[in-house]
Amino acid sequence: MSQIEFLQQLHRAGRIGRRELLGRISALGAGAAALTTVVASEDAYAAETPRRGGTMRMGVGGGSTTDSLDPSTWNDSVGTVGGFAFLEALIETGAGNKPEPGLAASWEAKAGATEWVFNLQKGVTFHNGKTFTADDAVFSINMHRGKTKSGAAGAFSAITDVKKTGENQITISLKSGDAEFPMVLTDYHCRMVPDGTTDFSKAIGTGAFTLGGYQPGVRVQGKHFANYWRKDRGFLDAFDLTVINDGTARLNALMSGQVDVINRVDPKVAGLIKTKKDFELVVSPGGWHTVVSLLQDKGALFENHDLRLAMKYGIDREQVVKTLLGGYGNVGMDHPIPRGDANFNTALKPTAFDPDKAKFHLKKSGFAGNVVIQSSEAAFAGAVDMATLFQGNLAKAGLKVDVKKEPADGFWSNVWLKGNCVVSYWAGRTTATQMLDVAYGPTAPWNESRYKNPKFAGLLDAARAEIDAGKRRTILFEAQALMSDDVAALIPAFRNSLDAHTTKVGGHVPTSLSDMDNSAIATRGWMKA
Repeated sequence: MSQIEFLQQLHRAGRIGRRELLGRISALGAGAAALTTVVASEDAYAAETPRRGGTMRMGVGGGSTTDSLDPSTWNDSVGTVGGFAFLEALIETGAGNKPEPGLAASWEAKAGATEWVFNLQKGVTFHNGKTFTADDAVFSINMHRGKTKSGAAGAFSAITDVKKTGENQITISLKSGDAEFPMVLTDYHCRMVPDGTTDFSKAIGTGAFTLGGYQPGVRVQGKHFANYWRKDRGFLDAFDLTVINDGTARLNALMSGQVDVINRVDPKVAGLIKTKKDFELVVSPGGWHTVVSLLQDKGALFENHDLRLAMKYGIDREQVVKTLLGGYGNVGMDHPIPRGDANFNTALKPTAFDPDKAKFHLKKSGFAGNVVIQSSEAAFAGAVDMATLFQGNLAKAGLKVDVKKEPADGFWSNVWLKGNCVVSYWAGRTTATQMLDVAYGPTAPWNESRYKNPKFAGLLDAARAEIDAGKRRTILFEAQALMSDDVAALIPAFRNSLDAHTTKVGGHVPTSLSDMDNSAIATRGWMKA
């Protein structure tokens, strides 16, 4: 992808404005003809008018027979892409990673941002005919608090109270001030359901679609909800999502006309799609990153810091970006904050592949056994290849590595969060504080490396409480540096999310968080014909 194309993707994702787009392209030395072409392209893109009707067929990787329609359990793309069609959030992520109204119409902070008041949309109904009220919002938020296995539990641990303060108003109290708290409510698990819900099998929500059919790990179907409250969403009559975990099979399904849109395009074939006039590649630079967890529980293999350092210096990150990501990404620095984030630590430098340093720390660790890396294509296309690449890298440092290829089905429930060394991924979060908290907070259920450095925990608490953006940035810089030095986990690379669709699909745009229009393609997209 050229630099101009990259800037256009940022513009369409709302991360830069039109003036900045043209200014940065001019700075690249582009002439008047190139600028004219870009302006025409962006104008044509902006002028697309949504069309109502039709069925969108999706081929989506990231599904399992252990999947559920309970939003607290969602942990991969099929769960969110399907789930977002049925269940909606109070706050949504808007252009430039800014909060925008969802089922909350407005909000305001009080008492040093330790208390937040949210005014809810009026006249919104659930699929079962019940009116959405503050009781539903309180219940839905509390699903992720206290004794729960929800992936949002870590981020929501700062909440001390959620109460109804009006039929269409709730007030949320926090342990300490958090100027970014509305973005915490954009966590993809936090979806509104009717008060008292215990059976999620019917996917009763306020979304643009009602459940048409559901087979975990196989298929998700939705039918347009006639009483949907928004006019700027929900253009389709229906959607039909087929789980296709194999990357080659997904691509073949798109090319043969079996589906209209796919996610997780293999970077190796991205160039091929760009040459086909009836198909389009959607490139989303953002927070998606690869992770190799290093379990650090007391007595666990990677409690040994020198062994973690041996792994850190013994992997070739540049090779991951070049060979496995096809150049669609950039090198990671063992912390989960992407370069596009305003709080990204610009002082840190990528760790160079250094077998000698790796040998030094391996010897110092006293470890003489084998490391088993568990990996599966369920995580992402190329996950097993990455583990094999690291096996070769680490052999040069004298560390013996065995790669165990795990089956896609059941990977997230049977392997992830359980193995000593597991290849996985994170799609990123809307704020740096949220990303650090949900994946590395000391009480976060999805802290896959069990990272519990007291100094890091203190920095995280301080960042959440700091109202001043500049001071918060300084704290977050220190937290990232600490993670990188301490090797909380191996984060070798950030990858651009790659989707593809036929030219019949409209509204499928690059976004800054995850694939398939931040999982909202069913609600925001449309069929042109």
